[in-house]
Amino acid sequence: MHTTSHTVDPLEMKKFQAWSSKWWDEEGVYSPLHAMNEIRVPFIRDILMSKDYSHDVGCPLAGVTLLDVGCGGGILSEPLGRLGATVTGIDPLEDNIKTAELHKSYDPTLEHMIQYRSCSLEDIVDENKQYFDAVVASEVIEHVVDKELFIQNCFHLLKPGGSLIITTINKTKLSYALGIVVAEKIMGLVPEGTHDWEKFISPEELERILESNGYVVETLRGMLYNPLSGSWSWIEDTSINYAIHAVKTVAQKQSTDIGFEREWEKPKAAQAFA
Repeated sequence: MHTTSHTVDPLEMKKFQAWSSKWWDEEGVYSPLHAMNEIRVPFIRDILMSKDYSHDVGCPLAGVTLLDVGCGGGILSEPLGRLGATVTGIDPLEDNIKTAELHKSYDPTLEHMIQYRSCSLEDIVDENKQYFDAVVASEVIEHVVDKELFIQNCFHLLKPGGSLIITTINKTKLSYALGIVVAEKIMGLVPEGTHDWEKFISPEELERILESNGYVVETLRGMLYNPLSGSWSWIEDTSINYAIHAVKTVAQKQSTDIGFEREWEKPKAAQAFA
C-alpha cells in the first residue's frame, strides 16, 4: 500500500483488497466492467486511431503507448494490448497486479505488449522517465482522494497532444438512486459499499478541472448499463455514467497533423453522436 500517494485512498484500497482474485470472474463482482469493454474498448480505439493514418488492420493501435491507471486485474489492459497498444497497467494493490500478471501469462502474445506495475500514479510521475500517447482512467476517478491532483499527474505523463480518456459516474440524485441504492443495496450487482456518492463528479466539474489544467475537452458521451441484459449502451443523457476525452494542449507550432479534420475541431454535439 502506497501511503505516500496523495490520490490513493487507503479505505478504497482495503475495500478492493477483498476482491483482488475476482477480476476474471465474468459473472461475479466485476461483471459490469467486463460488459463495459464492449463499448469502452471501441471508444478508446477509435479516438486513438483518429490521431494517425498509419494503422495496421490487425493491430490498429500499433505504436501507441498507453497508461492504464487503476488497471485492477487487467480486464481493460488486455484487449487494448491485443489491439497492438504498448500498455503499462498500474495499480496500487499488489494483489491486483498479481492477478493481472497471472492472467496475462495465459496468452503469450501479450508478454511484450503489457507491463504491469504495483505503484501509484505519483510514483510514475516522480520517475519522470516515460511519456504516453494516452492515459486511460476507467472507473477510477470516483475512488481517488484529490481529483485535481490526479488530473495534473495525468497531464505530466502525456505527450503534447496526448489523450486522457475517463469513464466515471455523475454526481446526481439519479446516480445515487440507481448506482448505489438499486445496484448495491437492492440488486447486489456490486458489493454494498463499492461506491461513495460524495466522491462522484459531474461532467461539468470534471470539464472545469480539465480545462483549468491544460486540457481541451473534445468528447462527452452518456453511458447506460442495463442490468437485465448485462450490457452497456451510449446515450445522450450523462446523468448516470459518462465517458470524457480530453487532449493535452499543444502549441500550434508543435502540431504535425495536417490534411485532415481533427475530431476536436468538430462541434461537441457532432462528436458525441458520431
